Amino acid sequence: MAAILTGIDRVVRDGIRLPGKGRAGLLCNASSATSSWTPTPEALPAAGGLQLVRIFSPQHGFAAEKQDNMVASRDGVHPRLGIPMVSLYGERREPPPEAFDGLDAVIVDLVDVGTRVYTFLITALLLIRAAAARGVPVVVLDRPNPIGGAAEGPCLEKAFRSFVGLVDVPLRHGLTAGEYCLYGAWRMDVMSREEAVRAAEEARRTGGGVAERPVSVIALEGWRRTLHHGETGLPWISPSPNMPTPETALVYPGQVLLEGTNLSEGRGTTRPFELFGAPYIDPAAVLAALASAGCLQKDGGGRGRAGSVLAGVLLREVAFEPTFHKYAGELVRGFQLHVLDREAYRPVAATTALLWAARRAAGEAFAWREPPYEYEPDHKPIDLLYGTDRIRLRLEGGASPEEIAREWEAEVAAYDQRARDVSIYT
Repeated sequence: MAAILTGIDRVVRDGIRLPGKGRAGLLCNASSATSSWTPTPEALPAAGGLQLVRIFSPQHGFAAEKQDNMVASRDGVHPRLGIPMVSLYGERREPPPEAFDGLDAVIVDLVDVGTRVYTFLITALLLIRAAAARGVPVVVLDRPNPIGGAAEGPCLEKAFRSFVGLVDVPLRHGLTAGEYCLYGAWRMDVMSREEAVRAAEEARRTGGGVAERPVSVIALEGWRRTLHHGETGLPWISPSPNMPTPETALVYPGQVLLEGTNLSEGRGTTRPFELFGAPYIDPAAVLAALASAGCLQKDGGGRGRAGSVLAGVLLREVAFEPTFHKYAGELVRGFQLHVLDREAYRPVAATTALLWAARRAAGEAFAWREPPYEYEPDHKPIDLLYGTDRIRLRLEGGASPEEIAREWEAEVAAYDQRARDVSIYT
């Protein structure tokens, strides 16, 4: 096993104690596995202390096979274990009351990528709320945040709640899966702040996992908040088709914003979210706009200037042809985003600067995507992704990328203060 143990690794080593007869449901997908690669649905029963009777699956399907948003998955049966599987992505995104019949607890083991709009932990929060209504406790097997503990970007505003945002976290939230579930359960009034604080303290002190409250966490062992995935020794199993590497996860908090535009975010290529562009883009004009805003070094090489919103990143001009999704089969001109200094790199600020430059360089050819997006028919997708319409309006009003990034600093600081209440790790 790796030196860092995930929640499922600790269950394999130490077992688990559930109430009643230990009949458990499990929210997971194909990326949920031990550090020795055993899938969680197979590792859990072998650990003892429970009977696995139902599996719940998030967006992209249990096998992580569905490529895009708003592609529903069906209920089914696990191909080897013969256990019923309940899909929680489609027109139904919250478990119905009968899904908890016969369950003494639900276990959550999901790979998150540190970004509010990645829907796996939103599904976990909806499940937690539904389970609490039935009096069924939830145990979260914790996993690291693969992009570390920094938080960045605007916090979700209440008016923009959707399936890509339920609680008031920034776009890059900086929490582990377990911390996020405790924070979300508190902010959705599933449990009180005091209950969430006690659950975090229990996880920190003893490893946690005693299912005596709406949400408890089996904590990571050996993980520190400053670590990125490559420093953990844990395997990377792609949690969804367009999240193939930890490098994808690192740029995702910003580059996912391109889903709210007519820019290609690189779906249909081998480097989704790292590649981006459009047939109408003139890369030289984009670089000139960024240079005029003081975002680039003066050598003209596409490298972000230290201290700017593009610090730590290099824009390398490329052309590509997506095999599906936006501009499938067309020649797309744009860039590959190379992170050179992940500590200096601020993904949300960087992509906000790219949106500013693309609008400036392309004029009316650039457009915001229209609804629907993730089953939300009214709000512009870009506003759902940012969690507010404030950033779009500031971009349209001509505010600079630096001004916009400074404006969310106070709300991130307030969030950091709130999130300390459920912090498990240093």
